Amino acid sequence: MSIVADHYRTVVGVDTHAATHTYAVVESPSGKLLDQKTFPTTPAGLSRATVWIRRRADGNAETVLISAEGTGSYGAVMARRLTEGGYRVVEAPTPSAKRLRGKGKTDSLDAITAARSTLIMDIERLRDRRAGEVQTALKLLTVGREQMNTDRLRTLNALTALIRAHDLGIDARHALTPGQIVTISSWRHRDEPLGSTIARSEAVRSAKRILTLDTDLKTNRLQLTNLVDEHSPALIAMPGIGAVTAAMIMTVWSHPGRIRSEGALAQIAGTCPIPASSGKTIRHRLNRGGDRQLNRAINTIALTRMRTDAATREYVLKRLAEGRTKREIMRCLKRYITRQIYRTLAAAASSPTA
Repeated sequence: MSIVADHYRTVVGVDTHAATHTYAVVESPSGKLLDQKTFPTTPAGLSRATVWIRRRADGNAETVLISAEGTGSYGAVMARRLTEGGYRVVEAPTPSAKRLRGKGKTDSLDAITAARSTLIMDIERLRDRRAGEVQTALKLLTVGREQMNTDRLRTLNALTALIRAHDLGIDARHALTPGQIVTISSWRHRDEPLGSTIARSEAVRSAKRILTLDTDLKTNRLQLTNLVDEHSPALIAMPGIGAVTAAMIMTVWSHPGRIRSEGALAQIAGTCPIPASSGKTIRHRLNRGGDRQLNRAINTIALTRMRTDAATREYVLKRLAEGRTKREIMRCLKRYITRQIYRTLAAAASSPTA
């Protein structure tokens, strides 16, 4: 096993917070503390921290490893700045309660612990959390899409309730159609009682908000499609996978090496089987853990294949004839899809053109 101490002369541990970051430089392989200091998270503070690290590394970024907590949150800007400076930034290992017992807890101690814990790690198990601009863009677009969908549904429900509670000339006994929403958005002021006037103006505002969100969602999908087509064509070519589900998968996959096996991907996605046997009954059940957004994406892929893919429909009928329940069939399908996704992404990462 090759450990970090065999590859780097110094390791910088970083304890990150909203206002300050605390840095600790330790020597490899002894773990001797060389220096430590706290800097603010302002642009000037990050610049000072970068210069401070460079001086203690004799200007050679290749011999220094930055092990920081919260590289996806409080330490994200710092990680980006140091990565651009040529340093490798990884996520610090989570210290065990046993290791911390009796030692106390301060920002300085946390930074030292992060550095020394990383020194003895297998080099292959380092977690590079900053996966690049593509993954950052995909994450921002998927989060934004989720927010827009939630906002649209909330606004549509409010508009439907408003139309049903007031006689404004729209039949709202059923769900509002896109044409009705366009009609409502074009209403003008009318000479009617005050209550109806306010209701009509609120209906117009809500309808215009829905149309704006529809436009934003179309733009969002186009951006996702372009990114996925360019950076992972093999994934989107798989049956049942569209731009949105592919973006969710790529966000979790992040970069080659983060997920080391298809079993690990199944664990993250919550698609690995959970034993639920008792006595002579041997069975498994759906996993309710893992990344629920990724699990939902894989569930969408399974439902799409059950509806449109001939081979999947044939498999479902075969399993039903064997006495399997729909829940059991869905569990098997989601596990199979997870395996396919892992193999597709792993193959693309190992190809010469990747």
